[in-house]
Amino acid sequence: MNVTETSADGLKRQFRITIPASEVEDQVTKRLGEIGRAVRIPGFRPGKVPLPLLKKRFGPAVRGEVLESAVQDSSAEAMREHNLRPAMPPKVEIVAAAEGSDLEYTMSVELLPDMPEPDFAGLDLERLVVDVPEAEIDKAIERLAEAQRKAETVERPAQLGDIIVADAVGRIGDTEIPGSRGEGRQIRLGEEGLLPGFSEQLVGASAGDTRAVQVSFPEDYGDPEMAGKQALFEVAVKEVQERRPAAIDDTLAEAMALENLGELRQEMRQSMQRDYNAVARQRLKRALLDKLAERYDFPVPSGMVDMEFESIWSQYEGEKEARRQIDAQRAGQAAGLAPPDGPLDAAALVAPEETALEGGSERAPASAEAAKSEPHGEHLAAGHEVSHPGAADEPLDAAALVAPEETALEGASDSEPPAPAGDEEDEGKRRAELRHIAERRVRLGLLLAEVGRNNNITVSQEELNQALVQEARRHRGYERQVVDYYRKNPDALNRLRAPIFEDKVVDFIVELAKPADRRVTPQELLAGEEPDDEERAAPA
Repeated sequence: MNVTETSADGLKRQFRITIPASEVEDQVTKRLGEIGRAVRIPGFRPGKVPLPLLKKRFGPAVRGEVLESAVQDSSAEAMREHNLRPAMPPKVEIVAAAEGSDLEYTMSVELLPDMPEPDFAGLDLERLVVDVPEAEIDKAIERLAEAQRKAETVERPAQLGDIIVADAVGRIGDTEIPGSRGEGRQIRLGEEGLLPGFSEQLVGASAGDTRAVQVSFPEDYGDPEMAGKQALFEVAVKEVQERRPAAIDDTLAEAMALENLGELRQEMRQSMQRDYNAVARQRLKRALLDKLAERYDFPVPSGMVDMEFESIWSQYEGEKEARRQIDAQRAGQAAGLAPPDGPLDAAALVAPEETALEGGSERAPASAEAAKSEPHGEHLAAGHEVSHPGAADEPLDAAALVAPEETALEGASDSEPPAPAGDEEDEGKRRAELRHIAERRVRLGLLLAEVGRNNNITVSQEELNQALVQEARRHRGYERQVVDYYRKNPDALNRLRAPIFEDKVVDFIVELAKPADRRVTPQELLAGEEPDDEERAAPA
């Protein structure tokens, strides 16, 4: 084998590799001999089939198989001999492969950069510490009691605060408003979010009445097709319900499967403390990644950046489309025509909105079938440090670490693409901003992967199993399908491993950085939680 480097530009390398025809033909003959000993052809005993006949019948297929194997083996050997750490699988282009001639091909490969020796001293980090105020617990229990209030049908005209169960539809002129039609809709009179004047026109309505409710959409309404226009809602009242007073006592605790009010307060305190701690950790993690982005600047493989950018751009376009669909249905929501209440989610009630618990970056399919069709933004393996699928104790490849949908370096200030802007925004500018975010993600991912590799940080099988169990529990009724899906899809399992690895590396760095604790109020903790577009795309 002859290997000649033909180009070296930054992290990109190109080689010309030649394998003598004699070596290729020897491998073809050897493989045909193996087939001859196993194949059964009428008129010939096993192992006695003439080579010319084997070549005629199996030659093309065998030659293709040998050439493919030769390219794989020789390219891997060339990278080992030149001590290359590829960021992605090499691109191969066959130059010559005719029978009787040398196998000649070019190999283009992009390398992982030489990583700086990280120093985590002097990062000047602080860990925010919050104690749950008793007043916050009181408010949370009040909200819980409010949500638990029962409603009973009454035989009287509706008043503000009542719930009207009605069939309804809204129109602007002769055009039906998307999302406004529904049967058995529940309208809480006086609730915030209703269009001005909507509730008042239903006060005094009784079961069996039909009211024509005329309202106007605000001038600044999100959908320009409806902004400032008058709408007419036909509301057929089926029943009037009166809400009972909220009770804050042991009965409320029993409804939550707890013994008494004191135990409910303790559960609330612990839940809120976990939420505050989670937000504090995310704040610390984000600050750490921002510091690392400021401190370390090194070239990154453009191929990895391209893949990251395409994934971010796809997500960005999807969000724009989702926003358009939401705007199209916003009319019915603004009119307060929400669907009937579903079962009470106790977990959601215990986690009040004041805690602002951040949503994880990991997404999961709603079922095993959805999992099979869900796009995951897969990345290719990054060099010889790639973890083999299913090998929980090996280092994680950098490409998996920066997979946007699942890990996305969710603590970084660029953890999500900027919110979709108006159609008038210059697309070129937005693409440039998102590409900068992609480059930053890749750089941070490579840095964290290198720290983990150098310090033997791994994800154990037990940790991976725990994550898999948690993932399955998110999809009640589909637990077995979810587990089977991940076990049968090593790439998906590797993406499940990625955030665990990332968190362990971050914890390792935080321990070395020794952040100072600072006690703050919940309001101070939650202030500025969401970075704006400028922060997300600011130069590292």
